[in-house]
Amino acid sequence: DAGVYSKAWYAATCDRKMAEDALYRSNKDGSFLVRKSSGQDSQQPYTLVVFYNKRVYNIPIRFIESTRQYALGREKSGEERFDSVAEIVENHQRTSLVLIDSQNNTKDSTKLKHIVRVS
Repeated sequence: DAGVYSKAWYAATCDRKMAEDALYRSNKDGSFLVRKSSGQDSQQPYTLVVFYNKRVYNIPIRFIESTRQYALGREKSGEERFDSVAEIVENHQRTSLVLIDSQNNTKDSTKLKHIVRVS
C-alpha cells in the first residue's frame, strides 16, 4: 500500500480534468493533490498534480517493482526513491520539487504547500 488512502491530499475518485480544475480554482503556488493515474498502469499508479506560476503540472509517480519503492517522473540515474507516496509528499513539503515544462523547456521549483480537496 502506497500510504495514500487516509491522506487529505489523496483524491481517490478524481480524473485529470477534475484535478486540474480544482488546482486552477485554488490559484496558489504550491497547491497540490495526488490522484490515480489515468492509465491504471501498475508501473505508474498515481500522479502528483501541482499548481505553480499559473500552470498545472501532472507528474507521474512510478512504482519500482524490483525495490517496491516509488519515484517521480521518468526514470533517471541517481533518482530519489521512497517507500511510499506519502513519503514523497512529506519530502517535498520540506524540499523543493523541480517542475519541468517540456513544451517550453523551462524549469521551476516549488514546495508542496496547499492541499487541494476536490469536491
